[in-house]
Amino acid sequence: MSHLFSENSYDTPDNRRDLRSRLLLNCRLNFHLQIWQNFYRIGRQAKNGLLSRGEQIRFSEKNVDILERCGAKIHLRGLENLSAGDGPFVLAGNHMSAVESLVLNAIISPRLDFTYVIKSNTFSVPFLRQAMRAMNAIGIDRNNPREDLRTVLSEGRRRLESGSSVLIFPEGGRHAEFVPERFNSIAVKLARAAKVELLPFALKTDFLPRGKIFSDFSALHPGRHIHFSFGPPVAVEGNGREAQERIIRFIREQTARWN
Repeated sequence: MSHLFSENSYDTPDNRRDLRSRLLLNCRLNFHLQIWQNFYRIGRQAKNGLLSRGEQIRFSEKNVDILERCGAKIHLRGLENLSAGDGPFVLAGNHMSAVESLVLNAIISPRLDFTYVIKSNTFSVPFLRQAMRAMNAIGIDRNNPREDLRTVLSEGRRRLESGSSVLIFPEGGRHAEFVPERFNSIAVKLARAAKVELLPFALKTDFLPRGKIFSDFSALHPGRHIHFSFGPPVAVEGNGREAQERIIRFIREQTARWN
């Protein structure tokens, strides 16, 4: 099956912004209504037990199309690393905005079966909760680090043993800037416990920053390009400190280049 991101890199073609976006002067309501409609369809498919991996990719590619037609410029690098090694992997990277939840299935799923570690309260969000349950996502509260670690280690190992990679945002939330001290070692601990490799990724998605009143209803910033970069797999040896440092170095170098 052919997918949008079938090559190892991608750059949004010129002139993808559509007439409606231009006439409405890049109105945020135009963008968010289209995204919400797509999430409604995703939730309905999941509720009916029809949200297969192929459908997850299709709906995520629709989100990419909406983003580009509303002025986003997307740049992807290192996609070949998603097919490297023997997998499954623990994927670990920084977290900046809602763009990640919109497009990561289109980027990763054609090459790698995976699921997310998410906030438990996401399972109460209409439409999104059905999709996360269909993906067998792992929920954590982020109020008790020890309990979260136990959940990630036990549930994460089950997913990895079944052949599904696990994607974690170790910063614990969305942040406009990458601060290494915020990037905890939960992904390294899971990879070490499950005896799998880590796959680092870095991103810049402030095209859609956190809203001032409603966090997920923010203005669009077409001048800020969207970047994703995936690094080669990293083996966890010893106490995992070196692997943690390599992931942080990769993210720091990539984000510095984009900024």
